[in-house]
Amino acid sequence: MIVVMKPSCKESEVAEVVNTIRQAGLKEHISQGAEHTIVGIIGRTFPELRDSLEFLPGVEEVILVSKPYKLSSREFHPLDTTVQVGNVIIGSKEIVVIAGPCAVESEEQLLSTAMAVKAAGAVILRGGAFKPSTSPYSFRGLGEEGLKLLALARTEAGMPVITEVLSERDVEIVAKYADILQIGARNMQNFVLLEEVGKTGKPILLKRGLSATIEEWLLAAEYILGQGNSQLMLCERGIRTFETYTRNTMDISAIPIMEKISHLPIIADPSHGTGKWYLVAPLARAALASGADGLLIEVHPNPDKALKDGAQSLNFANFEHLMSQLVPIAAAIGRTLAVPSAEFKPIK
Repeated sequence: MIVVMKPSCKESEVAEVVNTIRQAGLKEHISQGAEHTIVGIIGRTFPELRDSLEFLPGVEEVILVSKPYKLSSREFHPLDTTVQVGNVIIGSKEIVVIAGPCAVESEEQLLSTAMAVKAAGAVILRGGAFKPSTSPYSFRGLGEEGLKLLALARTEAGMPVITEVLSERDVEIVAKYADILQIGARNMQNFVLLEEVGKTGKPILLKRGLSATIEEWLLAAEYILGQGNSQLMLCERGIRTFETYTRNTMDISAIPIMEKISHLPIIADPSHGTGKWYLVAPLARAALASGADGLLIEVHPNPDKALKDGAQSLNFANFEHLMSQLVPIAAAIGRTLAVPSAEFKPIK
């Protein structure tokens, strides 16, 4: 249920609506639009509440929300949400490119990649310190040592960093080093973890689960938003289908769908979406044209020797070539690529 206030409503009238909602044992979510203030009601509502709210001064109408997801819906929040990391704004007209190795392997590997992707136009550095693996015998990351290398790369390259958190017990230490916390596909429905990362107040990137529907994906987002953390981005990274030629099936249609039904920024990950390096560029171009707010690209100085996901990683030359291809596509849809800053200054 949402309460649409009249354009001329007073702050005291909004406060009365909020007070009525709280007296019913429910929570409110206030969204300021260009013309209207919208008060979303969180929790199980009842018909009598609608009647009580409709007659309050300043209320234009009360609308029942048909979607099971609330906070991530455009009905609750009509305007686009932007996520800010230092001077990088995600969800604006500027498209952001996030790039780096799947896994942090060494100082030399990470720093060389950071410098190369920034020189090519990436504005955020990715790198895994804790790596989920289907096999327990695969490389599973350097742990805290990898986080320290990411912090070093942030200083040396002047770029914010994003890395994955796998468990609620690691949230505090990952949040200590990283600027953006990533929830991977395997953890999309790890609801305890979602709530814990939401409590940090840091920007979060939530990847779509291996076989998740769009509704399930948005319901997972509710766990983070429900902690009062609005700095949330969604990431389409391909889903599991009957097709075995590619690692996953990249769902390009999910990008414009999310633009329509949700206010959250949408990032595309064509590296995991295909699993093959030569398919990354075509899918990146398609994702950009379909309305993605950013791209997440895996880049490695020597993909053939990568400890993790080398088959889907671009080398430096291929990444630079891809970045040059993205510029005219962005221009064609009335957008531009974000430009790297000289240095990164985190928001206090």
